[in-house]
Amino acid sequence: MFTVIKRMEIAGSHCLKLPYESKCKNMHGHNWIIEVEISGPRLNSEGMLIDFTHIKEVVNQLDHTDINQVVKPLNPTAENIAKWIADKLDETIIDNWRGGMNFEPQVTEVTVQESEGNTAIWTLDTQ
Repeated sequence: MFTVIKRMEIAGSHCLKLPYESKCKNMHGHNWIIEVEISGPRLNSEGMLIDFTHIKEVVNQLDHTDINQVVKPLNPTAENIAKWIADKLDETIIDNWRGGMNFEPQVTEVTVQESEGNTAIWTLDTQ
């Protein structure tokens, strides 16, 4: 089994749609730390699970943006952002993986840290 991990820092703003009073309902920004883990038993014909550049291209769609506009109609919580990244990377893997086999790598985990101490993790459900 092979695993690649890409960790990036991006800057982006968002505001949350919440049914209760919260300062997070106002537009505000974070320096987000995003970590992506992709795993698979085989490498493609170039000897990779995925080019790190493809991961960077997906995550950078959020960099220096109003994240609400990028992930809409989702409420841009850290949890939803993690799932959005996983879904976009799954599309990228399908579009770019040329292993010539019946197996493609899978996104196994996406961690989104919006500030120190506030982290959400999406993990592949293997059941």
